[in-house]
Amino acid sequence: MIDLRIRAATRDDAGAVLAFWSESAEGTSVSDDLAGVTRLVERDPEALILAVADGVIVGSVIAGWDGWRASLYRLAVLPSYRRRGVSTALLRAAEERFLTLGGRRVDAMVLVANETGQLLWTAAGYERQEQWRRWVKPLTE
Repeated sequence: MIDLRIRAATRDDAGAVLAFWSESAEGTSVSDDLAGVTRLVERDPEALILAVADGVIVGSVIAGWDGWRASLYRLAVLPSYRRRGVSTALLRAAEERFLTLGGRRVDAMVLVANETGQLLWTAAGYERQEQWRRWVKPLTE
């Protein structure tokens, strides 16, 4: 059993979070930089949830709430800590956050090619909705 601490990220965690994601997360985002992570933490200090063991980030999830939708992004676990309950603890914390805020349903962003991630979400009780597609447009300054 690992000694796992679940906590919200702080501004000071931004660099470590980016390093963690580069090793543990699938895919990248235009927000994967210090400014993006810092902006997230400053705007919603409880949204970026970390799992920490022995002072090292071993898991993360972004639990975004806009007052209407509860959305999960960036569920990732350090490869050496997978299959040890880290994602379960992170999802429990995120779902509790949403319930406290009044959320009624949670959606998760999962890459089509991330078969391991799809298995995880299925095991956690989430179902894929075939009728939806994501539409995106990068914003430039």
